Amino acid sequence: MKTPAHVVDIFLQPGEWYFGDRDTRIRTVLGSCVSLTAWHPRLKIGCMCHYMLPSRGNAKALTLDGRYADEALTLLTREMRAAGTEPGEYQIKLFGGGHMFSGQVCLKSRTHVSYRNTEAARELIAQYGLRIAAENMGGVGHRNIIFDVWSGDVWVKHHQGSTPDQCGRCDMRQQCELR
Repeated sequence: MKTPAHVVDIFLQPGEWYFGDRDTRIRTVLGSCVSLTAWHPRLKIGCMCHYMLPSRGNAKALTLDGRYADEALTLLTREMRAAGTEPGEYQIKLFGGGHMFSGQVCLKSRTHVSYRNTEAARELIAQYGLRIAAENMGGVGHRNIIFDVWSGDVWVKHHQGSTPDQCGRCDMRQQCELR
């Protein structure tokens, strides 16, 4: 699909989110954080978030914060409805949750933030009744993400760090498999 003449190029920092139209490109860089993209194929609108943690836990807050998966998805679905659409009309794609320190913690450790972030994404998608169209999650290293809202295309460059063979704390190589 042809790139629009006047593209609005948005770069998301951790905790940010953006909802845009057919003239929008949204970018971010992810390590253990996760981005969710949502694209409405008929209207050519969409959004992306870049969250850092699954939730803030029991802490109370006056406003929603995009740093947390549960709150980021609430913010995005509000924008979808404000645009006169329903969340189920969007194609959902998930990215990130990379393990940045594989020499220190096993990749499958359920306590590691990258694992908790990827699990939170999948649980929230199911809770909202959405379907995942594509994902590039887990593993080792960081990712550059570019979402072209005019086409729905998401471009991923995965910069892999060390491999499971270099994990120093696991007793068995099989415990540290890339996802």
